Amino acid sequence: MKTIDKYLFQALDNYPFWLEGTIESLDYAFSYDSKNTMVLCLYGRIQAEQLMNYEEAKSYFQEALAINIHALEVYPYYLQTLILNEDFEEAQKLIDFALKIKGINKSELYVKKAVLLEVQHKFKEALKEIKQAKLYSIQHEYDSGISEVEKRIKSKMDLLKKKKPKKDKKNSKKKSK
Repeated sequence: MKTIDKYLFQALDNYPFWLEGTIESLDYAFSYDSKNTMVLCLYGRIQAEQLMNYEEAKSYFQEALAINIHALEVYPYYLQTLILNEDFEEAQKLIDFALKIKGINKSELYVKKAVLLEVQHKFKEALKEIKQAKLYSIQHEYDSGISEVEKRIKSKMDLLKKKKPKKDKKNSKKKSK
């Protein structure tokens, strides 16, 4: 095992529960190989998930993909960051590109596409992507995550259906007299 792997595993093991240890291990790993895509990806995740610094996170993800376009670990986190940063068009383009990469988890990408549509309130389209995610899913433990996203989208659709029309104030006053 390479030394960088040791520090990378420590960082992954520490994240997100012990951020100081994560950063320390990542810095060591980075000093051994500044072009390691997993190291750059975890730096990006910290920026996005912990510091909400989406622009900085995007730069780490972009750097990782510039080094290796087949760094499969980067795509889900990069997409989540783009969605949170409301870079919807960029997220859609990345999904379209990533779906063509051999070996990538297509089910996860379809879930991200559903989330992208969900935040844009395109719920029917999002449910179609959930169906695609289910068709591509080959990991039993991932199925529950797909179902959770589906339930959330359906509950939002129900919220929109349950809106009651406002009562006319004149009619309600007449009825109370």
